[in-house]
Amino acid sequence: MQIIFPNETPAYSGRELTLAFPAMVDGERVECMITAEALEDHYGAASYRLEDMIGAFAAHRARIEAATRRLLSETSAQCLVLRSGYVRFYEANWRN
Repeated sequence: MQIIFPNETPAYSGRELTLAFPAMVDGERVECMITAEALEDHYGAASYRLEDMIGAFAAHRARIEAATRRLLSETSAQCLVLRSGYVRFYEANWRN
């Protein structure tokens, strides 16, 4: 499975408190999201405000993409949401 992440600015959803970002899985675009809670708990977002979430995402993009790659590989998902619990589990068990 080939997974790459286009260098696009993530889209904010204030309603769902997520940032959406794309992945290309074997040439197909897959929409991925990370919750504000995960960004705050694991990646240093100071709040759920757009600026804080985007800043945390940018500062930790490689780590977020690594966790996303792992989850996509495990689930063959067409879309996914990275939640705080998965990030905690991933960081404790697989992060290099």
